[in-house]
Amino acid sequence: MVDPMTNTTEYHYAAQARQAIEIVCSGDVSRMEEFYSPDFVDHVNDMIFRGYEGGRQSLAFYATLFKSYRMGVEEQVTEGNRVASRWLLNGTYHGRSVVLRGITISRLGEDGRTVEDRGHSDSIALLAQLGVIRTLILGLEILTRRVKLPKGVLKAA
Repeated sequence: MVDPMTNTTEYHYAAQARQAIEIVCSGDVSRMEEFYSPDFVDHVNDMIFRGYEGGRQSLAFYATLFKSYRMGVEEQVTEGNRVASRWLLNGTYHGRSVVLRGITISRLGEDGRTVEDRGHSDSIALLAQLGVIRTLILGLEILTRRVKLPKGVLKAA
């Protein structure tokens, strides 16, 4: 946690990054413009999403996959206009509660909105929590397009 007495600007950046995760990434995309720049670039694992529409595409996967979910921040480190946030997603998939953990490094603009995110999540741990049967169900749901993957996830080999 950032000490508010050390640097007011860094504290503000950390608070903005936390709220972006806890509000927008938890599904309230109506507030995206409040927390993200129009030129926002989102690097998620090996995918890149651009602008507000790209942000919506990135978040739509979670909304499709999990019946209900919430994201929260466990820890943050701030240096200048960059905030590293260790986050977790609590969700439910076919009756099983799961926790997905990840890290996002956010670069914020002078207006306090996020210009760029570079995030990585622990997808292997998620599959382990789902177990064999639910992982197979997920595969079938992806193949039948019930669960839509963001564009660019399945690249031609």
